[in-house]
Amino acid sequence: MDSVKRVGRELVYKGSILDMYKDTMEFADGHTSDWDYLDHRGNAAAVIPITNDGKILMVRQYRNSVDGLTLEIPAGCLDFKDEETSVAAARELEEETGFKANNIEKLFTIVTAVAYCNELIDIYIARDLEKGHRCLDEDEDINVECYSLDEAKKMILEGKIIDAKTVAAILAYAAFY
Repeated sequence: MDSVKRVGRELVYKGSILDMYKDTMEFADGHTSDWDYLDHRGNAAAVIPITNDGKILMVRQYRNSVDGLTLEIPAGCLDFKDEETSVAAARELEEETGFKANNIEKLFTIVTAVAYCNELIDIYIARDLEKGHRCLDEDEDINVECYSLDEAKKMILEGKIIDAKTVAAILAYAAFY
């Protein structure tokens, strides 16, 4: 689309995983507007763990952005830029839930906040789970919970699951599996 182009970018804040910029955008008629842009320093992976009886493992944890607890599928940033997202998904599954997957397959990729952030999350399905070793990061306090697909879909519609990657993952899983 040639009607909008970036004519300026100013770093406003440099964070540990996000840098915030003020972009000056110019439109075809010549007027300009300032837009926020978040540059995420690494992509992420998320995983829908499916137990042998068909239930979905999820994690409940505090999220500062909503100042409360959320129910989500396990997820996390890549440990280094070129890490395979399937490796990160398997690692996050074991670290957060204490389960390993003998079968992990990619479902799809999402852009988390397309209007202002470039973060990508590859979402996987994990099956044939077996006990592994749970190892939370020092800043994590996570409870593992288990729900049927119908219960998860109902919680989405009731506003009890509000995390975008989790909503997208569960509904995609329901549609295709």
